[in-house]
Parts: sequence; C-alpha cells; structure tokens
Amino acid sequence: MGTNTSQGPLYSFYRNRVGEPDTDDEVRGYWVFLIGLLLGVAGLVLFFLSESAVGADGFTLREGSIMLLAVGLSMLVAGPVIRLPLQSWATYAAYLGQAVCFAAVAWFTVVFPTDWPTLTGNQPVIFLYAAGLAIITLAGVAGSVIGGATREALETSEQRTSELEAELEATRQERETIQSELTSDLEELEGLVDSLHTSQAQFELYEDRAAQWRWRLRHRNGNVIADSGESYTRKHNAKKGMASVRRNALGATLLEIVPEPQEEPEDALEAAPLIPDMNDESRATFELYEDSAGQWRWRLVHDNGNVIADSGEGYSSKQKARQGIDSVKGNAGPASYLQFDPASFEIYRDSAGEWRFRLLHRNGNILAAASEGYTRRRDAKRAVDSLREDVSDDRFETYEDNRGETRWRWRAANGEIVATSGEGYSSRSDAEEAVERVQRLAPEADALDVGLAAFEVFEDEGEEWRWRLRHRNGNVIADSGEGYAERNKVHDAIESVKKNAPGADIE
Repeated sequence: MGTNTSQGPLYSFYRNRVGEPDTDDEVRGYWVFLIGLLLGVAGLVLFFLSESAVGADGFTLREGSIMLLAVGLSMLVAGPVIRLPLQSWATYAAYLGQAVCFAAVAWFTVVFPTDWPTLTGNQPVIFLYAAGLAIITLAGVAGSVIGGATREALETSEQRTSELEAELEATRQERETIQSELTSDLEELEGLVDSLHTSQAQFELYEDRAAQWRWRLRHRNGNVIADSGESYTRKHNAKKGMASVRRNALGATLLEIVPEPQEEPEDALEAAPLIPDMNDESRATFELYEDSAGQWRWRLVHDNGNVIADSGEGYSSKQKARQGIDSVKGNAGPASYLQFDPASFEIYRDSAGEWRFRLLHRNGNILAAASEGYTRRRDAKRAVDSLREDVSDDRFETYEDNRGETRWRWRAANGEIVATSGEGYSSRSDAEEAVERVQRLAPEADALDVGLAAFEVFEDEGEEWRWRLRHRNGNVIADSGEGYAERNKVHDAIESVKKNAPGADIE
C-alpha cells in the first residue's frame, strides 16, 4: 500500500522500539500481530480456568475463551501478511480474510452452546472461519509469488523520493541565493535613493535684452552650471524647457564625442547617435545555450544575424545565465561610457552603500583601489583628485603583508592612506613597477561616476577596439565578443546593444 508513514502514538512507539517503518502497513501488521498474540494468550488462560458449557444457558467463560482464541489466531496469521511489503491487492485480501474470521466468531456467539454439538461442532461456522484463514494464507503466499517485485518497486520509489528531495533542497538553496541577491540589489537601490540630496543650485528664469525668455542653473557659489542655450518667445515655453531638464538630467547617460583624426568636431557631434526610444521594438534576441564544457552561455543576436553581444563567460546553471541576461537587460540602456586611454578612474557605490574608486586599465586589471569607503560621493572624488595631482615617490610606500606578498599604498599629505594596490605581488620589484604604472597613468586618467553599470571602451593587444559592460560590483556582465577596426564602430555597437537589449526576447 502507501509508502508514507503517519503520525500517532502507535507509530511513535514502533519508531522508538522497533525502527523506522517503510510503509504504514508495516506498523499496522505489527500491531495486529501483537494484539492477536495477547488475545490468544488471554484466551488460553480463560480456557483453562473455565468449565464445560454443556447444558449452560447464556454467556459462559468457556465461550469467551474460545472467542478470544479464535480472534487472536486470525490476527496472528493476518499480522505478518499485512506487515509484508506486498502488492495492495494481497494486503486487502488479508484484511478481507480477517473480516471473514470475525464474522465467523460473531456467528459462533449466536449458536454457542445450544446449537454447538459437542463432537462435531457447528460445521457452517467452522467452515466460514476456516475460509477466512485460507484467504489470509493465500494472500500471503500468492502476494509473495505474484508480487515478488514489490520490494524492487519500493526501492525504486524510495530512490525517486530521495532524488526529488535532493532536487527540492537544491531549489531551496537556489531560492535562498536569489533572495539574497534581490536583498542586496534592494539595499543598493535604497542606497541610491538615500544618496539623492537637496540641490545646491537653483533655476533662474529671466528675460534678456531682446525680450526673449531664457533660464540658467546657478550653483550657490555663483557659477552658472547650465543654461537654456537658446531663447524662448514665451515664458511658458521656457518653463517647459526647465521642466524637461529636471525630468531627464538625473538619469541621463554620458556619450563622449571623439572625432576621427580627419573629422571636424561639429561633424562628429552631428553624427552622434541619439538615445534609443524605449518604446522601439527590439530587433535582437537573446540566445541561451550550453557550450561543449557543459556551461551555460548567452549571446544577443541581431535580426541580420550578427552577434552584437555575448556573456563573455560561462555559467554553472541555466538559471544563473538567465539572471545574467536580466542584469544586462536592466543595465545596458542607462549605462554610461568609460573611455580607457589607456586607464580610467571609476567612482562607484559598493554593496555596503559606501563610495569607492578604482583605477582600471583597458586590459581589465585594477591598478589601484580606494583603501576605504566614503559616505559621500564628493569625498571619493576628492580622493581621486588628490591622487592624480600628487604621484611623487614620497607618497608611495611598499610593504610586505602577513602572507609574504609585497603591496603598495599611497598616503595623502595628512598622513591618511587613500589608495592601495588592491593585490599582492611576488616581489618588491613587481610592486615598484606597479607604482610606476600608477604614476604614469593616474594623472591623465579620466574619472566617471558609475551608476549600476558602465560600458568600457578599450583597445586590445591586437589594436582592435572592444567594449565590455561592467557592473559596479566589478563583474563583467557582457562584452562585444569581437573587435572593431575603428573606434566609431564600437560606439555604434554599444548603441545597438543599448537599443535592443532591454526589450529582447529570450530563446
């Protein structure tokens, strides 16, 4: 019958005294046998204590002893059969045989002692009781022979149950991992919301000498940090222009216009791609596949057949690859550009909500990193500026850590450690070479405030231009997959990804 074991005092006693049951019938059969044994012993005791019922009228002690013996015998026979792991029909047959025996005992109480001949007894009652015992016996024999594969089926079922339990545990762990990642993302978003502070500037709306309306955004230090650029014939239109800036400036991305050697800056500005319309239908599809090494990867394929982005690395499971796709879809659109020529500073917010910086080379290596986090973005910017302005030898210190590796650190004028190597080197000479690289590259390196992610444009060793999309946690979540001969081509590729990735379907 069923393989699930129930709860209750009888089952608890069996588990504690006998062992863990495989089926419910194993416990039931045990108790049927045990109760039958007790009833049989009680019947024997009463039988020896009773007298003959010949000539008696009504219920006698002899009649009670025979009833207990008959019921106990049927239960003694049925208990082991029920306890065996047989086919369900054999178990039901054992129960049926026991019911027939109980019916015969009930009939016995009606005919005894008046219709119970001393020599032969009541033949119909005896026949009915024997038939019940025969049914129980045949159920045990036939169930063992015909249903011999029951134990194998039970083991198969148990193995399948174990596999399902392992699958459930893996799913539970994956759910906890996803929940942890979602919690981390939520904390990052909460940190971003907290970082939005009260503006230190105000819009000024005024009428110029030509009776045209203009606006400008003036910082409290008096500097004009933005203006309308053009005039408006109506005051209402100028207000609409200010409202558009307020609505779009906060999430606006950065597109650096770099003209080709023979190109005028104005021409390069005219050729710059516009930000894609989020309502435009995507013309690309994410393809999810398993590579020859058994790892899951994805690629973004345009309708023209070109692969415009790929995962760059493999994932251990299909679910993690899908999470990677979701990360690209959510971050590619608003991501800014980070130019490497050949290194740039990234200013980002870590998982703890603190602002940090790192100096990245175009090959992806981190040349320098903040020694600590800052509560305000501008403090991280000041640290970058101080590092770029003074890279003299006396600011750098090389030392050996507790693992025997050589590292460097940069001290500001106030003695505080601002930047470190981020990694150890096997020798002091390697650490000194790393310091020289920072001294050479840091002063000219650009700095970019990174949102959730940023596109990094760089030239590889083969002198081809490539891009990669790096999350602010440092992980590369997508790359170009191929190189481009011209720098403007890689910008076109990035814009194609920004336009098509957010709305692309997954196959």
